[in-house]
Amino acid sequence: MSTIVLAPVAGTALALAEVPDPVFSAGMVGPGVAIDPERRAGPVVAPVDGKIMKLHPHAFVIVGADGRGVLVHLGIDTVQLKGEGFELLAAEGDRVRAGWPVVAWDPAGIEATGRSPICPVVALDAASADVSGIAAGSVSVGAPLYTWR
Repeated sequence: MSTIVLAPVAGTALALAEVPDPVFSAGMVGPGVAIDPERRAGPVVAPVDGKIMKLHPHAFVIVGADGRGVLVHLGIDTVQLKGEGFELLAAEGDRVRAGWPVVAWDPAGIEATGRSPICPVVALDAASADVSGIAAGSVSVGAPLYTWR
């Protein structure tokens, strides 16, 4: 069974190795792709169908029916903002469909605090070989980012 992980925000797809954070860039959390988001306020959407298992203003994990978890992390070091600049649009435990809004944010506002707004989208506990078809270049919200097989 394969899972197609979709872009939760619009922007430019980047290799995780380009993320300015050693945990993400080294793939310690798992493989995936990052998005350098467009600098406009708006919703961040679910990249897969599933249940929101963890929800913080700056990050969330959705686990699909197959038990696979996808992490969306909104910016780097944004946990330090303690929720400022983010608005929760869903709740932990909610079942969502890919494309449904989860959090609202303003990437330009995050950048104004001196932090990177880059968003890693990670296949948790996956092997690098299990992720293929990684997007490159410009991506729109809901566009395929990668396939997790």
